[in-house]
Amino acid sequence: MSQILVVVDHAEGAVKKPTYEMLTLAARVGEPSAVFIGPKDKGSEVAEAVKKYGAGTVYVVDDAELKGYLVAPKAEALQQIIEQVSPGAVLIASSAEGKEIAGRLAIKTGSGLITDAVDLEADGDTPVTTQSVFAGSYTVKAKVTRGTPIITVKPNSATPQEAEGAGTVEEVSVTVSDAAKGAQIVASQPRKATGRPELTEAAIVVSGGRGTGGKFEPVEDLADALGAAVGASRAAVDSGWKPHSYQIGQTGKTVSPQLYIAAGISGAIQHRAGMQTSKTIVAVNKDEEAPIFELVDFGVVGDLHTVLPAVTEEVKQRKG
Repeated sequence: MSQILVVVDHAEGAVKKPTYEMLTLAARVGEPSAVFIGPKDKGSEVAEAVKKYGAGTVYVVDDAELKGYLVAPKAEALQQIIEQVSPGAVLIASSAEGKEIAGRLAIKTGSGLITDAVDLEADGDTPVTTQSVFAGSYTVKAKVTRGTPIITVKPNSATPQEAEGAGTVEEVSVTVSDAAKGAQIVASQPRKATGRPELTEAAIVVSGGRGTGGKFEPVEDLADALGAAVGASRAAVDSGWKPHSYQIGQTGKTVSPQLYIAAGISGAIQHRAGMQTSKTIVAVNKDEEAPIFELVDFGVVGDLHTVLPAVTEEVKQRKG
């Protein structure tokens, strides 16, 4: 079986959940290995984390000379690893940065690219992906027909499954061209912490729309009770009730949680495109004719300002 390279999604060496999900998917189609581009002294720590989910070899690339720039140096580093290893596929988390790296990598290696995969299955030597396309109107299966398959995977696409791997650390030296250093980061500011999960990675998302009337407290209270992230529809963002970073939809973020709760959201196609691959969808809306009800697993016709506080109280009582 071919090695399937999983690019470790991390924050300063702390491995994020999408990495474990991708390793689980990689095991379905080949032998999982990991690529860690980060602080060299974190390599062994990362290897210990990912080997619990089946990673055999962990290729460590010290990012000392890469982190002061945008994504081009990372794409070059991955290109050189592909040339050395000849993997069966490369899996990258479907974040904004991940997609850009994947696009650059596909061009550099002359390979096909598939983005926003939600599942992988084996078909000979080439993985077959499942995607939701055309604003969520269709579910398709696809595979790369040229080069090394470069695949970005949506968070929450699989349940991480532990499978002990060797976790053998192999340090890799890469050469970065001057062209890749053409855009340098001169300043950065950490995002203000909310205490809630990252929206695109959360297992549960509670979103509010026009029906909130700008009062997001019931949405936020339920999210906090469930340990969920908070999202918003375009209407809520356009009204200034929430910043654009909260927006879910075709012109916002795409999420695929285990549970998605839409409160006061009518369900326009623009919003559906960003959330309809969610595993379970619940909607609360006063309008029983709202398009969102065509999509949901469970629907409640009622005022969110009455329904959500009651649900929140019940959740708190059950948590005890």
